[in-house]
Amino acid sequence: MTTFRIGYLVGSLSRESINRKLVKALIRLAPDGMTFHEIRFADLPLYNRDYDADYPAEALKFKAAIQESDAILFVTPEYNRSIPGGLKNAIDWASRPSGTNAFARKPTAVIGASPGAIGTAVAQQSLRSVLGFLNAPQMNTVEGYIQFTPGLITDDGEVTVESTEGFLRKYMMEFHAHVTRVLTVLPRDG
Repeated sequence: MTTFRIGYLVGSLSRESINRKLVKALIRLAPDGMTFHEIRFADLPLYNRDYDADYPAEALKFKAAIQESDAILFVTPEYNRSIPGGLKNAIDWASRPSGTNAFARKPTAVIGASPGAIGTAVAQQSLRSVLGFLNAPQMNTVEGYIQFTPGLITDDGEVTVESTEGFLRKYMMEFHAHVTRVLTVLPRDG
């Protein structure tokens, strides 16, 4: 059985982020055949095309982490009906300059949590538009818009509501299947 190396990006820079709790739950509930590593982006400078000829070391490290991953899981909050600026900045670094897009042909999935009733639905649609432009094959279903309530997920990633735990387990099973399908059709060396 193939084990996929999954890089994940938590859209919030907060150490206390509810999306950080969500990713801990997702990792706990993932099926066998997946390992996870966080790809941090807090130290990236603001993207500027003037850097294209001489990328900063932190940006090269970030981009390499994307390239070395078999797939990318985005776990993001919603800020002002879109994705956080830091996450968009990170995506810009990994996809530039033209012709060096680290997300091309890389299986992706998007999920997020928010205290609001619609979860992160609008932010996810914004992110999906960006990923579509970057030629990053997306898991289109199951969609995960998690309304985060106090105590839903513990600090160590245990889900306290059985139906939510079942949903997140199914989400991760579908993500594993998506990665398998995409990498069968678009092999990593292709």
